[in-house]
Amino acid sequence: MRARAPVAFALALAVAACTATTEASPGATRSTLPGSEPSVPPSSSPTVAPSPSASPSPLPDPAPPSSSLRLRRVETITGNITPKSVVASQTGLFLAQNMMYRHTVTVYDRRFRLVATIDDRVRLSRLGHPKITAPVRGAPVEAAFSPDGAVAYVSNYSMYGPGFGRPGHDSCSPASGYDDSFVYRIDVERLRIDRAIAVGSTPKYLTVTPDGDTLLVSNWCSYDLSLIDVDRAREVDRIAMGPYPRGIAVDPASRFAYVAVMGSRDVARVRLRDGRVGWIRNVGGGPRHVVMDPGGRFLYVTLNADGTVAKVDLRRRRVVATVRTGANPRTMTIAPDGRSLYVVNYGSASVTKLRARDLHVLQVVRTHPRPIGVTYDAATRQVWVACYGGSIMVFRDA
Repeated sequence: MRARAPVAFALALAVAACTATTEASPGATRSTLPGSEPSVPPSSSPTVAPSPSASPSPLPDPAPPSSSLRLRRVETITGNITPKSVVASQTGLFLAQNMMYRHTVTVYDRRFRLVATIDDRVRLSRLGHPKITAPVRGAPVEAAFSPDGAVAYVSNYSMYGPGFGRPGHDSCSPASGYDDSFVYRIDVERLRIDRAIAVGSTPKYLTVTPDGDTLLVSNWCSYDLSLIDVDRAREVDRIAMGPYPRGIAVDPASRFAYVAVMGSRDVARVRLRDGRVGWIRNVGGGPRHVVMDPGGRFLYVTLNADGTVAKVDLRRRRVVATVRTGANPRTMTIAPDGRSLYVVNYGSASVTKLRARDLHVLQVVRTHPRPIGVTYDAATRQVWVACYGGSIMVFRDA
């Protein structure tokens, strides 16, 4: 392994749903770094189980441009959940990561039914690490599917149990000495954890390159990026990023990864063949999440501190447009046709739909408190929103 030394993250339950929309963009407030979520568990658990729903209606062929459609709510899922993120497999499943408050990954289908609950308690000795024999727990944060949807990877904020005495923290640095952690690999057919992969301290976002060869993981507290060989299921490189790396996007050719470094105003550009790092400077305050258009020409960045989204021209490596979406924009997703963006605003309890071409605000939809994760299911045009207080709201572009 070619290692590089590093250079100098009480929730209330969602109690009401408001589904009114408005065409005006909300105001924004600034937040202090690192801008992570409170590490205090909810006071109680929702008890309403997901209700079965009819199969989604078939979509027209060809589908209209996503920017001509508008979101409407079709379902709200509750239960014993505190979803930190939600990710669609594009093959009919959705994984919600419930972090340390529930210690689970919950799995749903397109009818909004709970099909599995995966506990994060494991024996690492059975998952590729024979020296760690006692049972331990994780804390699921984010998930990423392989391009074929056969496996999913889940990052764990920290590990808990014998041998892990220094769990990660929202404010930290490599000098803090917090424990390294693990990424779980889930066999999607069996919905079981079948491997654990050692990474850095407090892993957050992760993604698999389009060619399926490499898993990338941003390590919040060790200030670096793990590169994992998918075939060998082990880390092969660790690249210094600076304070609080988070969102990752990879170009369609799997040549470059772009990493939002939240403790800065910059986005790192990593050449994957050799780990060389360049920079897109001064994108904005607190870059948190990034997505790329299908053609690989433009990068979109949520700026948590500024309350804005920036559009970056990757050829010129500079910002060409910005828009204010709400307080603390966190995760976003992009429609498969590349025409629309969907941004969750954690502090404003809303989802903003943007026209990607010019970042024009198309729609603002109210959500439960603390929307934190979002994913788009292409087959149904469903937009699933994870609300950290205890619900998943499902909208459909229609």
